[in-house]
Amino acid sequence: MGLTSLEIEVENPDDSGRSQPVVGLIDTGAIFSAVPSAVLHNLGILPKAEQVFTLADGSTIVRKKGVALFRYGDRLGGATVIFGEAGDSALIGVTTLEALGLAFNPLTRELYPLPMILGTTR
Repeated sequence: MGLTSLEIEVENPDDSGRSQPVVGLIDTGAIFSAVPSAVLHNLGILPKAEQVFTLADGSTIVRKKGVALFRYGDRLGGATVIFGEAGDSALIGVTTLEALGLAFNPLTRELYPLPMILGTTR
């Protein structure tokens, strides 16, 4: 097993002209993506709530969260983003990947398109 990083554009959903690239570790065990607070503030993305997280040692931390647009190539998706603090790693979580229509295979360390299925009444 190895570590896989991904460079992804983070955008302000209220001002799509404001974006910044971020390199984050793909973490299939993380629900949300974490981006340094300084980057999010620079883009004008504001926190909307706080979330309690449990760490591997059983302790808990509180982080602010908001919503960001993420762009990878020609793919664009919106997802919850955690405001990373000093010592936090930049992470790309599964909800961001899913919003982009992507999945990550940890064995081959490759991204692949998800089948996009939509339920209809037809």
